[in-house]
Amino acid sequence: MDLFNSALGKNITFVRPAYFIVRGFIGIPNAEYYYIFLLFVYIVSVLGNTSVMALIYLDHNLRTAKYVAVFNLAFVDLLGSTVLVPKVIDIFLFNHYNVPYNECLTFLFFCFTCLSMQALNLVVLCYDRLVAIMFPLHYQVRVTPKIMLSIILSSWLFVIAAILTLAGLLTRLSFCKSVVIDSYFCDHGPIYKLACNDNSPSLIIGNLLIVIILWIPLVIIMSSYVCIGHALVKISTPQERVKAFKTCTAHLSLVGIYFIPILITFIKVINVHPNVRIINLSLTSVIPPVLNPIVYVLQTQEIKASFRKIVQSRITAPLRD
Repeated sequence: MDLFNSALGKNITFVRPAYFIVRGFIGIPNAEYYYIFLLFVYIVSVLGNTSVMALIYLDHNLRTAKYVAVFNLAFVDLLGSTVLVPKVIDIFLFNHYNVPYNECLTFLFFCFTCLSMQALNLVVLCYDRLVAIMFPLHYQVRVTPKIMLSIILSSWLFVIAAILTLAGLLTRLSFCKSVVIDSYFCDHGPIYKLACNDNSPSLIIGNLLIVIILWIPLVIIMSSYVCIGHALVKISTPQERVKAFKTCTAHLSLVGIYFIPILITFIKVINVHPNVRIINLSLTSVIPPVLNPIVYVLQTQEIKASFRKIVQSRITAPLRD
C-alpha cells in the first residue's frame, strides 16, 4: 500500500491517523431509532435471503443458470447487510465512534464491494432475460450454469480489483486536520475530502467507478429492455406478450429498488447534504436485500412452486410417519 503514498521521498509530513471518527447524522435528535430500524430490516433480510439460498440449494429443479445468478444476488445481499449493519449498530448504539484506520479501510472495502456487486448482478440477470426473450431457441446453449458462473466470477474479480484500488489510493492521503467522517460508515467520498495533500487520484477513481459500476450497468439494462420491448412487439398474440413480460417484472422491480435511491446520492448536479447521503446510502444498502427475496418469491413461479413443494413435504412427512 505504501506505493500509493505520494509523500514518500519528499519533505512532507505524512499523517496517518490512528482512527477515524464516524459522525453519523448531524443535528437530528433520537437518531438511534433509525439505526434500530436498520437492525430490524437487517434481521428480516437475513431470514429472507437465507431462505432463498436454501430453496435454491434444496430444490434440484432450481439449479439452472438463472438461479445461479439469483443465488449469488441473495449471497451478496446477505454479505453486504452483515458487513454493514452490525458494525453500524456497534458504532452508534454502543458509542464506538472511533474506528481504527486499517479497520475503517477494510470496512469501506467490503461495503463498496457488495454495493457494486449488486449492480453487476442486476446486469447478469438482465442478460438472462435478454437471451430468454430474444433468442429463446438458443437459451439453453447461451445461458448455461457454467457460463453464468464464469460471468459472476469475472464480475467478482473486477469489483474486488476496483475497490482494492479505491481503498489503496486512500493510503496515499495525509490526514493532518480533521478525522471526522460525515457519514454513517467509512464512506469513500467523505474520507478523501479530509486529506491535506493532493486527493485528485481518489476523486478521479471515485468518479470513474461511479460511471463504470453504476451508470454503465444502468445504461446496459435500459438498452436491453429496449431490445426486449422491440422483441415483445413482434410476438403475435397479446397473451404471449404479457406472459413473456411477466418473466421480467421481478428483475425490473429490483432495478428500480436499487438504482433510484443510489443515483440520487451520486448525481453530481445535486449538492447532497450529509444527512441525505446517509439516508440514501443506508436505505440502498439494506432495503434491496430485504425486498429482493420478497420480489422473487411473489413474482417468480419457480420459486413459489419450490416453496410450496418444500412446505407440503414438511407437512406431510409427519403424517407418513
